[in-house]
Amino acid sequence: MVSKMTMFQDLIEEVKDEVIGWRRYLHKYPELSFQEEKTAQFVYETLQSFRNLEISRPTKTSVMARLIGQQPGKIIALRADMDALPIEEENDFDFVSKNSGVMHACGHDGHTAMLLGTAKILTLLKHEIKGEVRFLFQHAEELFPGGAQEMVKAGVMKKVDNVIGIHLMSTIPLGKIGLTFGAMTAAADTFDITIQGNGGHASQPQETVDPIVIGSQVVSHLQNIVARNNDPLEKLVVSVTKIHGGSTYNVIPHSLTLSGSVRSFNPEIRKKVPLLIQRIVKGITEAHGASYHFDYHFGYSPTINEKEVTKAIEETVRDIFGEEYLLQMPPLMASEDFSALAKEAPGCFVFVGSGNVAKGIVYPHHHPRFTFDEEALERGVKLFVHSAFKLLGQ
Repeated sequence: MVSKMTMFQDLIEEVKDEVIGWRRYLHKYPELSFQEEKTAQFVYETLQSFRNLEISRPTKTSVMARLIGQQPGKIIALRADMDALPIEEENDFDFVSKNSGVMHACGHDGHTAMLLGTAKILTLLKHEIKGEVRFLFQHAEELFPGGAQEMVKAGVMKKVDNVIGIHLMSTIPLGKIGLTFGAMTAAADTFDITIQGNGGHASQPQETVDPIVIGSQVVSHLQNIVARNNDPLEKLVVSVTKIHGGSTYNVIPHSLTLSGSVRSFNPEIRKKVPLLIQRIVKGITEAHGASYHFDYHFGYSPTINEKEVTKAIEETVRDIFGEEYLLQMPPLMASEDFSALAKEAPGCFVFVGSGNVAKGIVYPHHHPRFTFDEEALERGVKLFVHSAFKLLGQ
């Protein structure tokens, strides 16, 4: 009798080339967040070529497919994101982006291809499934407010018991599987500060209230939030990432705008940071006779890997890959809107290593020469398939 492990592996081998082909097609034709119309249509039509699926479009640029087993059981969701980034690609392989200024620089083309391969395999195993598997092809992970929250509002997570997301990582060696119990990625918030001064001629600074000098002090003092207002054992990042002000050499401008990013895990610290930013801005601007406008935007929440689900995925990694391939990772200050799905059901977000120094695959995510070792796609499909059966209790 053929074991399930062997049966699964045979099916994975059968779809391997298709998965690579889908990834390369998607890489050629990337689309930005909330604009993934052709990508979603490609996914929809590919899913239609499989059997046993109920396919829908929860939002304009997302796709959901449901595989309902022949016996009742749990409902699990598997998620892949589909959007690309506004980056001009600098790779030279023959499937580089055909859309100028847009590139799959974070592996979402691979995520989509892996989930398509998983869907194809599981549709062939419907007779083995007790319960339901939902395949969530999500739009707009890269741009707040994000596609995951939109899909939640559309009802894709109703009655879901567990949810899994897989992310390829070029910074992790091929073969390694990265797991974290608890907080996996950070909350990501943004802020905008406009300092209103009184401009004038550069030769007469005494007649002005210089917003650039004031803004420079604000940038410097914001670092005290991390260095002196925060417990050093609590992870927190406050970064000013944009400064706009002035238009020529001999004019002190009327105003200056500062924008930036805040990353955190602790919800109490997250609530406190905007108050601390405003206190600094208020004190410095008042001290120099300027005024200010402050906007703070709460973005993605932290992604929390639930203990029991993560333990199940950890056991799956040991069973199908081996202990030596399991990588216990610290939390990352990056953010992920998978968090919106994990708020609705206990979930686990997993990293699949896809870097390969020998092949020159060393560039980080969001780099114009980013890519990943396509051997990782088979590993991702394998993890999805086995994890699905593990969580369904089979």
